[in-house]
Amino acid sequence: MVCALGAAVCFGTASVLQAMAARAVEPGTGSGVDTALLLRAARQWRYLLGLGLDAAGFVLQIVALKHIPIYTVGAALAASLAVTAVVSAWLLHVRLSGAEWGAVGVVCAGLAMLGLASGEEGSGTGSFALQLGLLVVAGLVLLVGAVAGGLPDRSRALVLGLAAGTGFGVVEVAVRLIDDISIRSLTNPALYALLLGGGAAFLLLTSALQRGSVTTATAGMVIGETIGPAVVGVAWLGDRTREGLTWLAVLGFAVSVAGALLLTRFGEPPDPEAAPA
Repeated sequence: MVCALGAAVCFGTASVLQAMAARAVEPGTGSGVDTALLLRAARQWRYLLGLGLDAAGFVLQIVALKHIPIYTVGAALAASLAVTAVVSAWLLHVRLSGAEWGAVGVVCAGLAMLGLASGEEGSGTGSFALQLGLLVVAGLVLLVGAVAGGLPDRSRALVLGLAAGTGFGVVEVAVRLIDDISIRSLTNPALYALLLGGGAAFLLLTSALQRGSVTTATAGMVIGETIGPAVVGVAWLGDRTREGLTWLAVLGFAVSVAGALLLTRFGEPPDPEAAPA
């Protein structure tokens, strides 16, 4: 759990640094799938620092996923919303409203419920159909990103954030479906789902942060990376709650998602001038 919360701190801080870098470069094609934008942003030291934090967070996330249920890890990662909000107020000079802080509090309350209700990690390994399904979902993430490029900035940030979160969710599940990195794993579709889903998620999240609200994009990402993997973990991989506390886990998810949606409603408007080159 400590590793999962540490990953949340890394991811939440990285989102703000990457937003600063993305806003400091020239706009791209407007598509959610814009590799040129990613390359331009990667020339900024803030983006590289953000990638370093993402890498550290990913390592911590893998450790957590190998020891506690997926839904618990996903819920802990939702705490990155609070980190993003605080760091945004500091680095982007954004004054968060009482409604935004209230939404962060609601998310944290949901996390507390989930922490109390979480049980042991399941022992299921997943089927070949599930592995193929992950690869298909990773491909759909790219397709959604391309379509979302023409949406208004606020809606665009939310949809791209959701798609990016789904890509990160693919990574969460894929980690559980890969026993180890070996020659045998090269025939496992989950390995390619992990690579495609993770790459697509970084690409779409960078596009979302370039023109939209950091909190809106991050809230969408949290929703996308939390709900789907949790369902897969419970339905196919054997993750369970503590005895008699399933209702608390369900309530915790509902409260966390509601808080994230409130945060998208009150997210700060995009401000390209907030991050000078």
